[in-house]
Amino acid sequence: MRRILPIFALLPTMAIAAPGPSEIVAHAPDTAWADVPADRLLVMTLGDGTRIPIELAPQFAPAHTGNIIRLARAHRWDGGAIIRVQDDYVVQWAPHDEKASLPTGFIAHPPAEYDHPRQGIAVRPLGFSDPYAPAAGFAAGWPVGMDQDRVWLAHCYGMIGVARDMPPDTGDGQELYAVNGEAPRQLDRNLALVGRVLTGMDHLGALPRGTGTLGFYTDNTGKIAIRTIMLATDLPLRQQPHLQVMRTDSPAFSAYLDARANRTDPFYVHPARGVALCNVPVPTRAKP
Repeated sequence: MRRILPIFALLPTMAIAAPGPSEIVAHAPDTAWADVPADRLLVMTLGDGTRIPIELAPQFAPAHTGNIIRLARAHRWDGGAIIRVQDDYVVQWAPHDEKASLPTGFIAHPPAEYDHPRQGIAVRPLGFSDPYAPAAGFAAGWPVGMDQDRVWLAHCYGMIGVARDMPPDTGDGQELYAVNGEAPRQLDRNLALVGRVLTGMDHLGALPRGTGTLGFYTDNTGKIAIRTIMLATDLPLRQQPHLQVMRTDSPAFSAYLDARANRTDPFYVHPARGVALCNVPVPTRAKP
């Protein structure tokens, strides 16, 4: 008896490539995005006019971010400078005069806001092992490590931390740094992370490296001038950036994470079938 094959069995086998991460981000629906509140947004303006929007994370470091907001409103960074650019590590900046009087309500010795109780914090698991924490994932849009009881922000590219001296000092927020290279996750739970650069890390990452120890600039001529760092709500409306980050509890983010771990677009021969926490940067876009 002659067998009749279904039509699809007569067609040549073709691999269907899944959409890549950028394609998923580009086509993510508006429901997959969350506005960055203006009262959590700093705008750093460098001497050449470049603007660097920074999102603060008061839910993880309320005392430190409170200090930072007070400093910004007191214009403490006006005339300050980027004082350190260490290759594949951090970009660090400071006010013009750290000995000037501090604004009202400033906490001179904040608590060590390095980790937090996990209870009540919803985490979208990464789904892959992490070498720096028992588990990793995303909490309210932020990359985190965690164990059974505690959760903490991770030192991924673009994250903002508070510089400090030797323990028990925790830093007061006057000197800040941005991670500009391979994630130094050994710093997790050792310094207070307070936010992240939303756009402009390409500019910060391209700054000349300091030639002194640990990448510090050796004289004032090498430092990168900062015009000002201001809270977005203190800027005229037309100058305020309006940005969104992808919701890490959205189906679009799940698809994006899966694509980062399992690249099947035509360039790739062998999908990695795994991904590191900091290799899943939470997407940012200008609000449509």
